[in-house]
Amino acid sequence: MMKLTGINQITLRVNDVRLSEEFYVGILGFRVDHRAGANITYLRLNSDLFVLVKAETPGTADARDIRVDHFGFRLASDAEVREAAVYLEDRGVHLVTRPAHRREGLAFFVMDPDGNLIEFYSMRSDGLHSEPETLDTRTSSQIAADTRKKEAVGAEPKKPRRSRK
Repeated sequence: MMKLTGINQITLRVNDVRLSEEFYVGILGFRVDHRAGANITYLRLNSDLFVLVKAETPGTADARDIRVDHFGFRLASDAEVREAAVYLEDRGVHLVTRPAHRREGLAFFVMDPDGNLIEFYSMRSDGLHSEPETLDTRTSSQIAADTRKKEAVGAEPKKPRRSRK
């Protein structure tokens, strides 16, 4: 059997490499490792590699057709999850969900400029201790679908702003 030691790289197809780079570097704090021309940017978060590749065909943020289901960034505590939500919202990032207790701990979701669903969460070391009625048990796909429905019924959806440099 293979002995995998972790996930080293996530690669996302994006419509606009520079706009996505502004989001991941300018707002989330990744750093540019290097660029391979205008269509590929390699980013780092600590030792993890995150690659942005220009999509061959454009996708729309609401379709989520060529994207990963979602990916998550772990934070050290529930307090840091709440602080991250405020930080992102202050920078014009639309929160798809507010911080809520999920199976893993406190979590919330946002979408990047291409509609990739991102979870920010804390991980409980002592397992689940919340009452079932306080847990948000929807899957990430259900969360994204619920958000699209609300936006279709309500006002104009809030788009993430480009970070200012």
